[in-house]
Amino acid sequence: MKLTARRMIAPSVAHLSFRRDDGQPLDYIPGQFIQVHFQYADGSPARRSYSLATIHDHVLGAGETVEIAVSYVPGGAATALFEGLAEGGTIDASGPYGRFCLLPGDANRRYLLIGTGTGITPYRAMLPQLETLMRERGVEVVLLQGARNPGELLYGDEFRAFADAQPNFRYVPCLSRELPEAGSALAHDDVRHGYVQNALAEFAPDAEGDIAYLCGNPNMVDACFEALKAANLPVPHIRREKYVSNK
Repeated sequence: MKLTARRMIAPSVAHLSFRRDDGQPLDYIPGQFIQVHFQYADGSPARRSYSLATIHDHVLGAGETVEIAVSYVPGGAATALFEGLAEGGTIDASGPYGRFCLLPGDANRRYLLIGTGTGITPYRAMLPQLETLMRERGVEVVLLQGARNPGELLYGDEFRAFADAQPNFRYVPCLSRELPEAGSALAHDDVRHGYVQNALAEFAPDAEGDIAYLCGNPNMVDACFEALKAANLPVPHIRREKYVSNK
């Protein structure tokens, strides 16, 4: 894949856009990930997984660009790879892989989408699909995004704009350390102080009508999983993907 654009979306997170070097589109389902292949300094093989953050007008199918969010970890081998990659430079990748996707057979009334860090990227890719489900089935969606401060709310401005345009979509940033300044773009009645797992109970998970997606920090995923089970959600209706920052 050839790097076509780079922008920082948080102090230590980059949004990277690629095109396949062979000029072909990438067939994917929102929620899937790719694996980037490279070598450590000693020549041994390495790989890292990154959820696709790509948004396209169509719900499923091929995309001309391949977009991912990459956390820069001090001393990380993958960080060195991406930081040293100039625009026009290439990397090797495989995929897409994974089943952390919205399923066509779902008959739920609401989706609870919960994410922290770069675990929020699958939900960005799902936005066109969610828009279709809200329009055609009247589904409601609550997105709880956890971060330490407003500057770490990856794609927060996009999620807020989507919520403003979609009555059935509610965006709830949960900030553990610092709240937005009054009057700022992210200051909103739906902002919560604390962790997503603490805010979850406010939305009264419903065993009969909800399907939940959990993606991000493993401790958050485990805590929300237990809370949702305690609310009697069937385990098949709690879909999980854990993110660990690898060096």
